[in-house]
Amino acid sequence: MTAEPQTDRILNVYKPAGISSYDVVRKVKRLSGIQKVGHGGTLDPFAEGVLLVLMGKATKRMIELLQCPKRYECILELGQSTKSGDPTTEVVDSSEIPVLTQKILEKACLTFMGEIDQTPPRFSAKKVDGQRAYKLARRDVEFTLAPKKITIYDLKPEIVDISHIRIFVTCSSGTYIRKLGEDFALALGTVGHLIF
Repeated sequence: MTAEPQTDRILNVYKPAGISSYDVVRKVKRLSGIQKVGHGGTLDPFAEGVLLVLMGKATKRMIELLQCPKRYECILELGQSTKSGDPTTEVVDSSEIPVLTQKILEKACLTFMGEIDQTPPRFSAKKVDGQRAYKLARRDVEFTLAPKKITIYDLKPEIVDISHIRIFVTCSSGTYIRKLGEDFALALGTVGHLIF
């Protein structure tokens, strides 16, 4: 007797940089032949890491998984900001980088700990009058996004070199790490964007 293929499962998938989370879902659909496939939280196309892919009846756990805390490691480049807050768009502003110490970084962290308001980035999937914000942003349409409550549970920055900071963050679902990077750079008295 042969076992039936298990279609109701959660896959722990490594998403490489350069593809979207939905590209991964599409590929799983194609390879598995299962049409009911989703994921447990979006990673930006430039990001890499764990993407939980839910198949079949496991998609019913999507809300539960979306609400779980997330952990990220990122590299913030100081001194230049981009339209999207990441390396996929052009530089729009530059600023001098102050001399930083670990103590200065730790002091800046206090601003971000706990429940805070975060304004989603213009390059996000949020809807504005029925259209995705990133589509409007690419056309340089002016619009505003309302801040939302997020929670930063843990934030550990460390100096890599004079213009780069590695940040480890544990946060609530719905946190935009690109925006956190931009805001952290501003708290340090400069501008910045995530490169990893």
